[in-house]
Amino acid sequence: MNRRMILLGAAGAAALARPARAQPPFPSRPLRLVVAFPAGGPTDVIARVLAEPMARSLGQPIIVENRGGANGNIAAEHVAKAEGDGHTMLYNTSSIAISQALYRTLPYSLERDLAPVALVAAAPSLLVVNPALPVRDAASFIAWARANSGRISYGSGGVGNASHLQIFMLMQHIGAEATHIPYRGTAAALTDVAAGNVQFMSDAINTALPLAREGRVRAIAVTARERSPMLPEVPGMAESGLMPPGFDTGIWQGIMVPARTPAPIVAQLNAAVNAALRTEEVRARLAAMGARPTGGTPEENARFLREEVALWARVVKDSGATAE
Repeated sequence: MNRRMILLGAAGAAALARPARAQPPFPSRPLRLVVAFPAGGPTDVIARVLAEPMARSLGQPIIVENRGGANGNIAAEHVAKAEGDGHTMLYNTSSIAISQALYRTLPYSLERDLAPVALVAAAPSLLVVNPALPVRDAASFIAWARANSGRISYGSGGVGNASHLQIFMLMQHIGAEATHIPYRGTAAALTDVAAGNVQFMSDAINTALPLAREGRVRAIAVTARERSPMLPEVPGMAESGLMPPGFDTGIWQGIMVPARTPAPIVAQLNAAVNAALRTEEVRARLAAMGARPTGGTPEENARFLREEVALWARVVKDSGATAE
């Protein structure tokens, strides 16, 4: 008995003496960037622009995987439940902040299940009207909307979509009423604005601008604090009196990972995002789409996300919008 205990003790001591097995370097295999919207859209395009230099920085390929649906929540749930080893990332947009108020229940917790890595880009939306309207600037839009309050309509990409809530805030601020006509995506809504089936809407600048340049819609204002370099002649909503000072509800995009992901891996991914955003190729591609690089630390991303959730919770409550 004593001999057996001595042998077991010796074996245990030898095991303790052996160095701990080193964790494999990160990343150890190709990574997945799960995009919350379908392929070919503005979110997907920027995600793919970013993936290439990130892959070079990390030394592993990044596979872009589209999981659209439910305002981005299908992708968010998928990543929230993935292994927290940094190899699965969520490419999300401002819709993730809106969803927290829009849906009564969600299959994931934004606070508990996902961790911010970095903001990637932000782009303003563009307020556009049918060109046949007697509206050429912010002042004439306000006068027209008030004179026709209750008899006008606007399109959006769906109930609770940013294009819906931005216009809701606008009408609330100027004291006019308009009927909301939701579409399955902003492309169809924008086509109907051009056709005159609805009178106006807000849409991402990179999708609305081509129609504005063709004269099929008229650009009135951007939703950012500053004017867009793509449309320097078009003022911001706050600048033109359409919204209060400081108003800025541009569409933003970012990267998150499962909350179980170790902090050193989050920091490594954050460094890869920021390095990619500093490259001329990415900055040029973003500028061509009317977007600007953001970047920053995970902590800054988390703070911004909390502010966005609080903002959209108020707006969704005031609008009465619900996805269920």
